[in-house]
Amino acid sequence: MTHDFSAWSEIDNGTVPIDDGELFYETAGAGPAVVLLHGGMLDQHMWDEQFAWLVNSGLRVIRYDSRGHGLSSTVTGDWANHDDLAALLDALDVPSAVLVGLSHGSRVALDTALAHPDRVTALALAAPGISGRAFTDPFVLAHIKEQVAAIGEPDGAERYVEHFLRMWVDGPHRAPSTVHPGFRERMRASATANVEVHADGVGAGVPLEVGAFDRLGEIRVPTIVLDGDLDSSDISANAHAIALNVPGARRVRIPAAGHMVNLENTPHFDRELHTFLSSLDY
Repeated sequence: MTHDFSAWSEIDNGTVPIDDGELFYETAGAGPAVVLLHGGMLDQHMWDEQFAWLVNSGLRVIRYDSRGHGLSSTVTGDWANHDDLAALLDALDVPSAVLVGLSHGSRVALDTALAHPDRVTALALAAPGISGRAFTDPFVLAHIKEQVAAIGEPDGAERYVEHFLRMWVDGPHRAPSTVHPGFRERMRASATANVEVHADGVGAGVPLEVGAFDRLGEIRVPTIVLDGDLDSSDISANAHAIALNVPGARRVRIPAAGHMVNLENTPHFDRELHTFLSSLDY
């Protein structure tokens, strides 16, 4: 897949008002709508590898920075990511869309499918998070504990980001030195920017979620799950739960990839996503 932006019209970008803030978005293309939902501590640019070919395959592609991330507003109080997404769809005049999420983005996608079922056409859930399920992997829990300990320390931001990279870039099965250095630095730069820009939002409010883990059986749209074989046991368990409980859901294991499956084994991920999107009856 190449970044050939010549085949389609220019990217439209802007901001959409939400309760006590705004969301920054980009959109291009025409056709059925697909929304790309990024992972926590990252931003919409984690979808750079997918954006152009999705547009070129005849879709209207929308990506945005969720509240507390990227160029969107910093958190000021309690909020609901699924309501923010519904507000974005309203503002862009999109009745319903396929939601493609990674990690926290999958968590938001699942909540949206339950809270606003009429707005969701299908779900592509990569390295999925699920609201209503606590982390149990000792590896993840240890790094979360270290992250909490880093808050407020002189080198806290740097340490906080490094533990994020250990959990969600390297994963439990690899030393940092065995991960592609350019990829690791790209993720570090993105997470560091988020930590710095949105520092004031830490602890300012809590996300209101729907507890999707106990409600997966209610989902009635075509669903695919894509998870990497080098990811944590929590994510593997989430992927298994979705495949087991969402009617008709299919799980694809992406080899040679940790949590960031779309960036680590991009050809395999893109092929599976393209096949899934091509199978949908929009």
